[in-house]
Formats: sequence, C-alpha cells, structure tokens
Amino acid sequence: MSANSRIPAALCGNEAWQLDRVYGKGRRERLAAAADLFPETVSAAGFARQSASLRNIEVLFSTWGMDEALAHLAAELPKLQAFFYAAGSVRHFAAPLLERGIIVVSAWAANAVPVAQFTVSQIQLALKGYFRNVREARLPSNRGRVLAAGAPGIWEETVALLGCGMAGRAVAERLRPLGLDLLAFDPYLSDADAAGLGVRKVSLADAFSTAYVVSNHLADLPPTRGLLTRRHFESMRPGAAFINTGRGATVAEADLAAVLAIRPDLTALLDVTYPEPPPADSPWYRLENVQLSTHIAGSSGNEVVRMADCCLDEFAAWRSGAPLTYQVTRAMLEKMA
Repeated sequence: MSANSRIPAALCGNEAWQLDRVYGKGRRERLAAAADLFPETVSAAGFARQSASLRNIEVLFSTWGMDEALAHLAAELPKLQAFFYAAGSVRHFAAPLLERGIIVVSAWAANAVPVAQFTVSQIQLALKGYFRNVREARLPSNRGRVLAAGAPGIWEETVALLGCGMAGRAVAERLRPLGLDLLAFDPYLSDADAAGLGVRKVSLADAFSTAYVVSNHLADLPPTRGLLTRRHFESMRPGAAFINTGRGATVAEADLAAVLAIRPDLTALLDVTYPEPPPADSPWYRLENVQLSTHIAGSSGNEVVRMADCCLDEFAAWRSGAPLTYQVTRAMLEKMA
C-alpha cells in the first residue's frame, strides 16, 4: 500500500459531539490531510441515506458512541479494511468487524494513561494516610491537634494491583521507581511479564491481606463479577485503602459497604460503581470513609485527543505496511473489559 495514496476514510459513530472533541484540536484536520475524508459522520441514523456514497470507504475512525448495531452496518461496506477506535475497550461492538476480517485497532493504551495517573496519585495519597487524615481533621474535636494517621508513607510499603491489563501495567510502571513492594493478582499474567513489570504474583486473598493499598483494575467478565467479597475486605490491614478505577461489577458492593461501616479505619476510593451512577439510597453517599467520584479517571478534557493521536499513528503504520501495535484480535475480546 502506497503511503502517498489518498485512502477513502470516514468518521463513524452515533454521537457526533464525541467525535468532535476526540478528533478536535487539529486531529480531524490531520486525518483529512492523510486521507480522503468523507464530509459527513457515518451513523446508524443516517446509514441508509449514506450507504451508496460509502461504497469506496476503506477506513473508519471512531470513538465513544459506537455500538454493535452500527458495527454490523459498517461491516457490510464492501471495501472496508480497517477500523480505528479512539477510546478503550471494543468488546461491546467489534465482533461483526472481526468476523469479516476487518482490522480493528483500539487506543486503549492511550486511554490507560490518565487512568494510571489518577490511580497512582490516589495510591500515593493513601500511603500517606491523606484520606483518613482529612476526615479526622474536619472534626472540631481535633482542632489544633497533630493527627498521626499511622500511615506508612511512600517507601518500602506494599501495594497490590488486581488485574494487569493495559491500565494495571501502566500503574505498575509508574510505581516501580517509588521503592514499593508491588503485588499482582492476574490469572493471565505470565511469570515473564510479572518479572518485566517488577511485580510479584500472589493470590487474591494474599493481595488483600498483605497490601496497604489494593487497586482494582479487573475487567468486567463473567468470572470476575462479584469476585471481590466480604472476606477480602475484612482481611485488609488497619488503615488500608481500596481503590476502584476498574469496574464496579467486579465488587460485591453490599459486602464492601458492610465492612466499611464497621471499619472506619479503612478507606474506599470509588471512581466506578455498579450501577453508575449509584441509586439515591446507595451507602456510598452516606459512608464517611468512601470517596466517590464519577468515573473521571479515564480520558477527559484535553486528554481525549491523545486517543486520536494513537489511532492516527496506527493508521500511518498501516498505510506504510508497518506492524500495528494496538490491533485487537478475537481472542483478546474474551479478556477485555
């Protein structure tokens, strides 16, 4: 394939505003300079009207707002060869494209960067005892007192990562220089990969009972739903913290709430819940040792264009015949979030 050819391409998704922001800040223009860009957004609502004009499209670019119904329509385009997704998991829609032999690329590595940055920030604050200290410092009875949180600090302490997919690996890489003992629970992690990441593989029970901070990055899959239960949370060390930037469904949330209610020393930092948002009567709104955020760890603000950059770089590699770094296979779908 000639790197100088003008390949017919289009932006594809049911939410045009998402495409506008992810391919904003000059990224749409960069795509238009590299490909013959279709002037409209390809969507399920407009597909019947657009289909005749899309017969020569070879490449589609997408982001959040893609679904399986639109993927089925896109898979019928006769000349479509590659689909570039500037977001995270493609598990919910990619099967029709892969069944047709269409190359699917995801920017999940780029989306993992802000998740890792957010998580590492929370881990370091938890190791300093910050969240418990803030709770106690707000009490009028503690005014003027120096509150000893009893936290170990960011040196020679143990942190456990549950799941070493793209986000978990990115967290491990950022923690490695901090002088911490890193544990990992991940049935898919090989011994060689664990050594490369600088983590020690442990059981789920040992991860909870040994680490001062436990950070969840498990994908939402049938075997992981409700995997984290009361016995795990009850075994946590005094003053420990549980961080969830993975998926809320992996946690037996009633169990976690019950333990937090009787263990005010523990802290839960929940960026994801099940469902999202939590219902009005959720204990997450009442428990003082819960810090609740609204799924903000992933790409937001200026960070979203990093995912478009990833897709545009992969597109350039594909055009030139170079190997792809972030191609998704059928086998990978079984382990994706």
